[in-house]
Amino acid sequence: MTERVPILRIGEVLVVSIQFDLEDQTVLNLQEDLAEQIVARSARGVVIDITAVEIVDSFVGRMLATIADISRLLDVQTVVVGMRPAVAITLVELGLSLGGVSTALDLEKGLARLHRSFQSSDLA
Repeated sequence: MTERVPILRIGEVLVVSIQFDLEDQTVLNLQEDLAEQIVARSARGVVIDITAVEIVDSFVGRMLATIADISRLLDVQTVVVGMRPAVAITLVELGLSLGGVSTALDLEKGLARLHRSFQSSDLA
């Protein structure tokens, strides 16, 4: 049985905390689950916490970019938090820029970034 990545809600933000190595089917389930939760909960932002992720391959890197693309199409901003230096280096070496994805060092900073963005869009 494939593990499911938990998706938690904090106000208008969904938090995805990846705590184990992702298999291909787990990633595909996450994409589907997150898209459903964005719509069901009227989320405005998504934080993907990858603090526990020690290594990435091209599939996981593309998954992060795909989740951000899905979220953007559903009018939701995505922030990836907790990226380790080795993960960042690997993503660059693989040529994966994660365009459209904001990053922050930790969950607190990622949530703050989203809330600032919400405030500026509410004023516009």
